[in-house]
Amino acid sequence: MSEGAAWAANCSMLFRERPLLERPEAAFAAGFDAIEFWWPFSVPVPSRPEVDAFVGAVERSGVRLVALNLWAGDLAGADCGVASLPDRSEELVSSLDVATRIGDALGVTAFNALYGNRDPAWTSQDQDRTAMLALGAAAEAAAGIGASILVEPISGPKPYPLRTSDHAASVVDQLRTSASINVGLLCDVYHLAANGDDPVAAIERHGQLITHVQVADHPGRHEPGTGSIDLNGCLSALDRVGFDGWIGLEYLPSTTTEDGLGHVAELGVPLVPRSTRRTS
Repeated sequence: MSEGAAWAANCSMLFRERPLLERPEAAFAAGFDAIEFWWPFSVPVPSRPEVDAFVGAVERSGVRLVALNLWAGDLAGADCGVASLPDRSEELVSSLDVATRIGDALGVTAFNALYGNRDPAWTSQDQDRTAMLALGAAAEAAAGIGASILVEPISGPKPYPLRTSDHAASVVDQLRTSASINVGLLCDVYHLAANGDDPVAAIERHGQLITHVQVADHPGRHEPGTGSIDLNGCLSALDRVGFDGWIGLEYLPSTTTEDGLGHVAELGVPLVPRSTRRTS
């Protein structure tokens, strides 16, 4: 792999044996210097004490939060983002101030903005226009702290329109054309494989747009090595396109998180980039 590429623990899916605010410390104890989270609050604009508690937990743990989902609605329910929903996109916009405050405090470099499901109450054209405006606002806010906005293909039964790397790359290209250059592709190899999009080919086709990567095996969405995805092939493709960013471990542990990390070690990517390894 490229010199700087390294794993980040997704603490919304890993270390779930512990309460949310204890997971950053657990990640550090397991050897990580970097983590990522989905939106860690139940509302777009949480209270200041909630935000302070989250920031404090990460700061005390010794890990760096490198990626954070923006508010995306009820992911456990019907939602899969709100950016494209004309009656709800303001929810995402309203979360930006909180997100950038967290990002500025903790060194976040990327915010994942889930696009949103298709809603028959609106035309697809109306939803796409709404998404471009909301994502543009998110990119402008993220630029203020030197961060990027991520656009991600998603699998599953929800009517989410960005299914392949080509779909998401088209959105990224449109936003970059409109001067939002801090927008990139989130290459989640699990979602691509689940949707029948060859992850290796997708990486080679869109390598220059990839800003962040996430991995889980397919089927099952468990640890690397538990499914059929050629994850070594994916890592080699990332190396060929010069990717040197963070690779989020966003999988459901088959047993405990710590037991599953043995599968990850076999892939040969360090837990932290050589340039940021702790010396004490």
